[in-house]
Amino acid sequence: MDIEADLQRIAIQEAELVFPHFDADTAWQLGVALREAARARQGAVTIEIRRGEGLLFFHAMPGTTPANADWARRKRHVVELVQRSSYAMSLEGRRDGRDVQQKMGLPERDYACHGGSFPLIVAGAGVIGTITVSGLPQREDHALVVQVLARLLGRDEPALHLD
Repeated sequence: MDIEADLQRIAIQEAELVFPHFDADTAWQLGVALREAARARQGAVTIEIRRGEGLLFFHAMPGTTPANADWARRKRHVVELVQRSSYAMSLEGRRDGRDVQQKMGLPERDYACHGGSFPLIVAGAGVIGTITVSGLPQREDHALVVQVLARLLGRDEPALHLD
């Protein structure tokens, strides 16, 4: 894994995976698609989609525990703070030797720089919320979100994959 290459690809993902609009129906479609994609991988994840403080979709698949929901909360807090994917923050921390938690003195109990949370971006509005999954290894959590977003938004999925 090349950290710089992954960070460049994540920046492209964040620029490309933008909704023209987003509402509760869109959240439902996205949540169900994430669930089906996780099932196809034979994975068990907790899925959380939020617009601001509002919870639009939540599902804990069989095989998850309350700890997965807590991980989702902690990863979401990172995205809400920096408006970048939690996996990008994880990689930047590895590259720099200090992650955003350490740089900003954030409590580990409430912030987790681990992959799986992605900014919910709407054209003309910017970041309006978060899309988070928890249950797979962090790189796979991130890849699952990107895969489903690319499909839902009609983007070139292979061009957005991390190598």
